Amino acid sequence: MNSPILNVAGRLLLPLALLFSLYLLWRGHNAPGGGFVGGLVAAAGFTVHALPRGRAALLKALHWPPASIAGGGLLLALVSGLPALFLQTPFLTHQWQFWDNGLALGTALVFDIGVYLAVLGSVCAFVGYYLGEGADV
Repeated sequence: MNSPILNVAGRLLLPLALLFSLYLLWRGHNAPGGGFVGGLVAAAGFTVHALPRGRAALLKALHWPPASIAGGGLLLALVSGLPALFLQTPFLTHQWQFWDNGLALGTALVFDIGVYLAVLGSVCAFVGYYLGEGADV
């Protein structure tokens, strides 16, 4: 696709989409949002970036194959449930660490990051397949 408007828009929208997706990811384990919608926003940014440039530009921008990103996300989401098993509670019962300054982090964020990566990798693999020849993405 040879569109100067989409070419410039993709260059501008990718960093904005990634920042907004990270905001949605961070906000999501305490409020609406999270890994799924954050991953979709990030994938939309990569898609707008790749449409005028092709599959090679998508793969270069991602730095890793999309299938590996999706697989890593699934593995991370699975691993987020293991601390609960070690504490003899049901799988995916989220564990939290609280600090005196009010910061709280937990396995819910690890799960959301895994979902974020799984969605990002899956959508980018689909887009890469659509833009290129074959499924070697």
